[in-house]
Amino acid sequence: MNLRSPCTLSTPLHRLFPSPKSSNSLNFRRRTTSSELQTPVELTGRSGSHSQSVPTHKVTVRDRKRGLVHEFFVPEDQYILHTAESQNISLPFACRHGCCTSCAVRVKSGQIRQPEALGISAELKSKGYALLCVGYPSSDIDVETQDEDEVYWLQFGRYFARGPIERDDYALELAMGDE
Repeated sequence: MNLRSPCTLSTPLHRLFPSPKSSNSLNFRRRTTSSELQTPVELTGRSGSHSQSVPTHKVTVRDRKRGLVHEFFVPEDQYILHTAESQNISLPFACRHGCCTSCAVRVKSGQIRQPEALGISAELKSKGYALLCVGYPSSDIDVETQDEDEVYWLQFGRYFARGPIERDDYALELAMGDE
């Protein structure tokens, strides 16, 4: 196996190591994005175009903050955010690793597969929330961007809603004494 592009932290392993049966007809091609650390690695055929065997889905992103609607096509094996960027579509993001809520969307229709989305709880996923940075389209989708603070509150607000934590000076003295 010949890897022509370095592995990045955001590159899923299934993209770097194709099955032995298909490795003869595939090579790796580098595609630049706005961050060198986030350069995705893409499997392509010898002709340089995306493999015809991977389904492509129409993605509609309604950007509430900017009042824009973006429509573009994303292969089922590509992250939505990365594909949007490769088409010069600017969408909100921060960490690019599925750990925050900056790129959170609410799915209005369709399905997003997001096995690496740590920033969204299973409860919020079941309510239709997803992260574009680590989301793969499983069908045509229509999503709406969300306010990051709103999603963060939905996820963690119940822990902070109890009010301030009482300071326990005795426990603090015990902890300081152990040092």
